[in-house]
Amino acid sequence: MILIVVKFPVRPEFADRWPELVSEFTTAVRAEPGNVMFEWSRSVDEPDSYVLVEGFADAEAGATHTSSAHFRKAIDEMPDWVAGTPSIMYVDSADLAGWGPMAEVQPRG
Repeated sequence: MILIVVKFPVRPEFADRWPELVSEFTTAVRAEPGNVMFEWSRSVDEPDSYVLVEGFADAEAGATHTSSAHFRKAIDEMPDWVAGTPSIMYVDSADLAGWGPMAEVQPRG
């Protein structure tokens, strides 16, 4: 699985609207074959930043994603909305398959 985490510093005037601005892109990516996850979260420490966690089954699914029309459209639009260059972490590991349970924290009762 390919796991990608991207931190987007968003211009303050677009921060509250970010989920709306990326909604079409998000829906399209989630429908891609081989997409395992595509989840946005707003940073608690930096409220004008959003963190994207995305996962793809394999390199082929990742290549399909980056060659899609909706990816190219988002890459064309996002420079108008970001305050700086996004930061990225990329992990390609056969040991990953998606979300798994965290052993250290379990609900009580």
